Amino acid sequence: MDDALSRSKGKNAVLRFLGFFQGLAADFVNGDIFVKLSLIVMGAGYFRRRQIAKGVLATLFQAVMLFFTFSFAAPTLSKFTTLGTVKFASVFNPNTMKNEINDYDHSFYILLFGIVSLIVLACALVVYLRNIRNVRALEVKARQGKRIPAFIDEIKSFRNERFHITLLSLPCLGVVMFTIVPLLVLIAVAFTNYDQQTLPPAELFTWVGFNNFRTLLSNTTTSAFGYAFSKVLSWTLIWAFTATFSCYICGILLSLFINNARTKFKQLWRTMFVVSIAVPQFVTLLVVRNFFATTGIVNTICAQLGITEFLKNAGLVSMSLDYIPFLTNPSWAKVMIILINIWIGVPYLMLIATGILMNIPKELYESARIDGASSFKTFVHITMPYMLFVTAPYLITSVVANINNFNVIYLLTQDIYRTTDQTLANVNATEIDLLVTWLFRLTQQYYNYKMASVIGIMVFIVCAVFTLLAFNVVLRRNKEDKFQL
Repeated sequence: MDDALSRSKGKNAVLRFLGFFQGLAADFVNGDIFVKLSLIVMGAGYFRRRQIAKGVLATLFQAVMLFFTFSFAAPTLSKFTTLGTVKFASVFNPNTMKNEINDYDHSFYILLFGIVSLIVLACALVVYLRNIRNVRALEVKARQGKRIPAFIDEIKSFRNERFHITLLSLPCLGVVMFTIVPLLVLIAVAFTNYDQQTLPPAELFTWVGFNNFRTLLSNTTTSAFGYAFSKVLSWTLIWAFTATFSCYICGILLSLFINNARTKFKQLWRTMFVVSIAVPQFVTLLVVRNFFATTGIVNTICAQLGITEFLKNAGLVSMSLDYIPFLTNPSWAKVMIILINIWIGVPYLMLIATGILMNIPKELYESARIDGASSFKTFVHITMPYMLFVTAPYLITSVVANINNFNVIYLLTQDIYRTTDQTLANVNATEIDLLVTWLFRLTQQYYNYKMASVIGIMVFIVCAVFTLLAFNVVLRRNKEDKFQL
């Protein structure tokens, strides 16, 4: 049923899109001379209907867009296909006896302003086409003898029945400026050769098509990005699911222990864990990193208690080391990162689980006890199904958040962990990198923007596919009216 509804909505959207252009063509053909003149002068139709203010604004808008097009958009878009051809140079001028900078092209500015120009022109085109339909609607009203609203009345409507448009205008503008434009620039950079060798303004970069994607997804003798991507992606997915469900299960168990009738000083235990939330996460991670460092307090204690020697004899620590490589060995580091994340994430899940447990009907537990169900069966058949029903959306968003969990990996291992895999080192990756930390290192340390952009797109694809599939399952199976314990 959900699939049929989705297909129906998609079909209706296509029909509305086609219907707009069919209506536009009909309005132009059936409209009077002033409707047709609105293709040349946007305010013509408004002037004919004595809407002088709207006519002036429409004509002014058209003039501004023409000025923008010929003075800014056209020169920028003319270079958009090449992203510039004139390189930066300092030329000696014999007349002034000084070095002068030439009129060079800046590839990144051309890319950025080109995308902005395309967005502005697309929005202007929508306004231009809607204008034809509006003036045609005014003509129809005039012929039918209906009152044409005054301009001041339309302005007032934005404080009354169309107030939602007024409220949404600024947020929508912010979304376009701070979300859509940067996202389009990120996507565009993935199709260029923008890296440390082509940094503007000293150098120019240009379009390379899908070469960067082929580089990321293939392993050749000249590039190890394919090898690194498979390793980093697999660890990212393992980390995301392990970190999410370990915190989830431990948080539920901790909540059950604290809320158990036999537990004493419940408020004390709950307060102790809540206080840990108040400490900023980056502070906790930096402190814990020092604890588990090579010369940290944990290694000191382990050495004094003989734990380090025991692990050496068990083959878990190299005999050449006199410390436990908590954050310097790939296997140890991955385990420690997951354990430390549990300590950070469990208090949040404890609070969430406590609230949900308090809302489970007591009658269900009483019925289970009367039927002779053990505590384990009660947990499996009542508590967990109810928890999963309520927290399924949270689990999905938590997996996505952990795919992009930059803080835990970076703050625990930065300047401490050194990769032992030379193939990974050749492409600036490590065994414990997530896609997002690899992306960060490529941009901030090695200026490889092209590959970082490709990785950013791959992160989006992974998150989008997982989210769509997971929510589709949740919406199909987790319906409140069909939920049965």
